[in-house]
Amino acid sequence: MKSSVLTRYRVMAYITAVMLLVLCTCMIFKYGFDMGEDVTFGVSQAHGVLYIIYLVFAFDLGSKARWPFGKLLWVLISGTIPFAAFFVERKVVAETLPLVSGARPEPVKA
Repeated sequence: MKSSVLTRYRVMAYITAVMLLVLCTCMIFKYGFDMGEDVTFGVSQAHGVLYIIYLVFAFDLGSKARWPFGKLLWVLISGTIPFAAFFVERKVVAETLPLVSGARPEPVKA
C-alpha cells in the first residue's frame, strides 16, 4: 500500500476532528447564548463536506488494508463523535503503518 493513502486519511481525520470540535463550540454558542447562527450554519456545511471527503479516504484505506466490516464502520463513524477521531486515527496509523510500502519496522525491544 502506498504511504499517500495513509497520509490522506490522517490529514482528513485531523481536519474532520477539529471541524467537529469547532462545530460543537458553535452549537453551544447558538443554543446556549443565542448567538452565531450564521457562523454555525457555515461551519456545519463545511464539516459536512469535509466529512464526506473523510469517508472516501477512510473507505479507501480500509479497503486497501482489508479491514473487516465492523472496524471499517467504526472508523467511518468516528468522524461524528467529538474527540473519537483523534484516538481512532492514532490506532489506525499504528496498525496500518506496517502495511505501507517502504515503512521502517519498529525496533525490537529486548
